[in-house]
Amino acid sequence: MSKRVLLAAPRSFCAGVDRAIEIVERLLAEHGPPIYVRHQIVHNDHVVRRLELLGAVFVDDEDEIPAGEICVLSAHGVAPAVRENCEKRGLRVVDAVCPLVSKVHAEARRYADTGHLVALVGHADHVEVIGTRGERPEATVVVESPEGKELILNMHGPGEFFGEVALLDGEGRSATGIAREASQLFFLGRTEFLAFLRQRPEAMVRIIAFLCARLRRATNLVEDSAFLNVPSRLAKQLIALIDGNGPRDAAATLQISQNELARMLGVSREMVSKQLAIWREAGIVELGRRRLIVRDERALEQLIAGGQRLPRAERGPGKPLTVAGSRAR
Repeated sequence: MSKRVLLAAPRSFCAGVDRAIEIVERLLAEHGPPIYVRHQIVHNDHVVRRLELLGAVFVDDEDEIPAGEICVLSAHGVAPAVRENCEKRGLRVVDAVCPLVSKVHAEARRYADTGHLVALVGHADHVEVIGTRGERPEATVVVESPEGKELILNMHGPGEFFGEVALLDGEGRSATGIAREASQLFFLGRTEFLAFLRQRPEAMVRIIAFLCARLRRATNLVEDSAFLNVPSRLAKQLIALIDGNGPRDAAATLQISQNELARMLGVSREMVSKQLAIWREAGIVELGRRRLIVRDERALEQLIAGGQRLPRAERGPGKPLTVAGSRAR
């Protein structure tokens, strides 16, 4: 007896994402490019690249979209503040939020408005969690799994090395390395490394100095987390990244995403995005997709020094306001 297996409508993502992709495709067909989409429509590089080739432009924040353009809200959902900002900027909003995500938002509002504390389980910097929490932030607590938080400790360039702690003490690795682009890596085994050090004592001194420098940096990060507010920490991180890129003639361009910056600071992407938007309005930075240009390093250095004046986004002509953070005395 012969048998047949019928495979119906296969796809690798849910119906809400499928619907969002179709919305973007229809908008491109009806209006032509560019069609701006707030956040990636789906966490799938192949789908994103295909839509980009058709004319879709994916942005991390609605402030990156020119006034009056179409802004598609991705299937993951957004906080009410995002919708308000879109309206304020005159964007033509197209809602492609998954109906199931919208239902979660509605439930969060309903329980919060009846006096409940909403426990939201998920990654604090994930767009769905950020959007849901934004409905009633004062009544929502995000509960992360032990593996939920992720922190970027270092970003290494050509010629640098990592994993030295495990190489020396023989214990497990304390962090995971992820290549941001195609890279060539060289592996050094612990046995060979220790044999080299025994033969070259002068190398031990240089390695100890290197380890001390990294220990000092870790200490500074702990101090910054305790004594500096997020704007000051972000300014300090940008200056450190600029200095790490070496000498230059023009404004500093950093190939880094807002999400990566947030993970370097241990804060939400939303916090980083809002602060960068303020600095963009003040002419301090320019924002692009996985790209940030620092136009006014001095303003950032003043903020790091503490208590210096920096303009805020809502400042009017001739009305200076202060955004400043200082180390505790």
